[in-house]
Amino acid sequence: MAKYNLTTVTEFILVGFTDHPRLEVPLFLVFLSFYLVTLLGNMVMVILIQLDIRLHTPMYFFLCHLSLMDVCYASVITPQILATLAAGKTAISYGHCAVQFFFFTICAGTECFLLAVMAYDRFVAISNPLLYTVTMNPRICWSLVAGAYVCGVSGAILRTTCTFTLSFCNDNQINFFFCDLPPLLKLACSDTTHIEIVIVFFGNFVILANALVILISYLLIIKAILKMKSSGGRAKTFSTCTSHLTAVALFFGTLIFMYIRSGSGKSLEEDKVVSVFYSVVIPMLNPLIYSLRNKDVKSAFKKITGRFQVSQSI
Repeated sequence: MAKYNLTTVTEFILVGFTDHPRLEVPLFLVFLSFYLVTLLGNMVMVILIQLDIRLHTPMYFFLCHLSLMDVCYASVITPQILATLAAGKTAISYGHCAVQFFFFTICAGTECFLLAVMAYDRFVAISNPLLYTVTMNPRICWSLVAGAYVCGVSGAILRTTCTFTLSFCNDNQINFFFCDLPPLLKLACSDTTHIEIVIVFFGNFVILANALVILISYLLIIKAILKMKSSGGRAKTFSTCTSHLTAVALFFGTLIFMYIRSGSGKSLEEDKVVSVFYSVVIPMLNPLIYSLRNKDVKSAFKKITGRFQVSQSI
């Protein structure tokens, strides 16, 4: 039922974690450390991929863009969380809220498509290794990455336009730490039924379509691995996919929990925890996931740090 208060909202108040004031200082320090680790880890990954010629392959090309996206992802959200924790409550203008929502949605959508592209890349590498470099040539790689960005931006335009054509009246307190879809829909004083159907349908379609691409890719990968005669070769081949599978499970698991599960069982506190996980924790974990079990990345890191130590000693 629509609300009829005529006071139009020009700014929002992000409430954040004011329910737990004693935790604000320790949470500020935790989020700050997470943000610094995210920036450091992802930028080191990008630099290693750019400097080491052994990492100039399609897999690391896509990983480089995933790392760049994680830096953007964290930078859209974490500074706002830190500001909210530092001040207790933070005022954010209507326009700033829309911009934050737009770029956050671009990052989330693009990351979904990039993870699907990376699954397809692993399928091509394992199913037909002799033609891998021909099939995944630079033109194809750039086309796939460009497609991921275009899809991410297109989805963000649709979701942001739908969300911010709603009317927001009087009640401007967002019980959240950034401008996300669920708390914004709760504040709308106009009928959200039709717009919510469009937003939810499109969001679910993006998540499920990319999850389906990943699932099919890995089913075909498993089929290709099972055809290998050597058990050692099977284990070694599948180990190249474990990092990507871990990243996929974390990212899509939290998105599905946040946006696709039934609204009847939702609580705002759960939403806060889950959104922190996919917007702050996962971008920090991704470079660790892709480096700890990756000999090429560790070798490149040792090589670069070795060069730096030599240059320092001269």
